[in-house]
Amino acid sequence: MNRDQLRAIMEFLQGKVHLTDPPAEGEVAVGFDAPTVEEMTSAGLDAEGCLQILAADWWDEMVEDVVETPEMCEPDDSPEQVLEYARDVVAEYVRKRATL
Repeated sequence: MNRDQLRAIMEFLQGKVHLTDPPAEGEVAVGFDAPTVEEMTSAGLDAEGCLQILAADWWDEMVEDVVETPEMCEPDDSPEQVLEYARDVVAEYVRKRATL
């Protein structure tokens, strides 16, 4: 896997982060639709890189941190800001922990 392939995987995963129905009015909730290897490779992503990312020992921690992002945000952050922060969590995990 090279840098471009890793970047493509990261962007694909960021696209899996979305806003969900909040538990209460005025709150923001984030979801993450974890993909399968088949889904990722069907999207043209590097199969070996996909397997590496999905099997990484930090994967579950990343997903948890993505979903918990609203808890770390300011109350006046817009839903769009919170979503962007959650997507940044994915980018940080992939950039810092994936190996080429």
